[in-house]
Amino acid sequence: MSGWIAIAGLGPGDEALVTPEVTAALAAASDVIGYIPYVARVAPREGLMLHPSDNRVELDRAAHALELAARGRRVVVVSSGDPGVFAMAAALFEALEAGPTNWRDIDIRVLPGITAMLAASARAGAPLGHDFCAINLSDNLKPWSLIEKRVRLAVEADFAIAFYNPRSKARPEGFARVLDLLRAVCGDDRPVLFARAVSTPEEQLRIVPLGQATADMADMRTMVIVGSSLTRVIERAIGPILYTPRSASGPAS
Repeated sequence: MSGWIAIAGLGPGDEALVTPEVTAALAAASDVIGYIPYVARVAPREGLMLHPSDNRVELDRAAHALELAARGRRVVVVSSGDPGVFAMAAALFEALEAGPTNWRDIDIRVLPGITAMLAASARAGAPLGHDFCAINLSDNLKPWSLIEKRVRLAVEADFAIAFYNPRSKARPEGFARVLDLLRAVCGDDRPVLFARAVSTPEEQLRIVPLGQATADMADMRTMVIVGSSLTRVIERAIGPILYTPRSASGPAS
C-alpha cells in the first residue's frame, strides 16, 4: 500500500515542544485527523485536508484514518502530548485489530511527543524522579470503582501519582472523592502540584500541601501530581522546586 499513518503527539502546547519528526510528518501529510482543538493547532495549507471531530468518537476517528490510508492517503492522526498516553495510538490499534485484514498491511508509525505529565514535572522540578504511576480520572471508559482501587494501590505502593483529566463539568465530584481518599491514607502534608496549561501563555503552577488541596483547583487542562512520602519541596525566593529523590531512602545527607 502507498498510504501510511503517523500517530503523532503535538506536545503540551508550545510549538517549540513539537518534535522535528512530527513536524516532518505533518509537512508530508495529505490528511490530518483528530479532536477539534488538536487539529486546530495544524496550519492549513494547499493539498492538506483537515478532519476535526468530537472527543468521544476515537474509534470512528481511527477507522476513518485507516480507511483513508488504505486508499493511498498520507494520514497524520494527532493527539496532544504523547499519542501513546491516554490518546489515539491505542484507539487506532483497537480499530486495526477489529477491522478488515487488509488494514494490517498499512504502514503505521507512532511518533512520540512530550506528554503533560512530563512537561508539568519539568516545570516544577522533578516530582517523578523516583517510581511513579499515571492514572486517568475520567470514568468514560472504566468504572469509578476501578479508579478508586488503582488510587488506593498506588498510595499503598508509595508511588508519586500523576492524574490526567482530574475534573470536568460533567464529572465535578470525582476529583473531590480522590482527594478525600488520599487525605485519609496519606495525611495532610503530602505535596500536590497543580499544573495548568503548561507551556502555554495561560500556564499556572501551584504547589500546596494535600490538606489545602481542593477540587476546584483543577480542570481538564490541569495535570495534578501528588508526591510520594519522599517527595520534597525546596523553598526559594524565586519559586519552589518540587522533587522526589532517586533513592528510596530519601535525599543524600
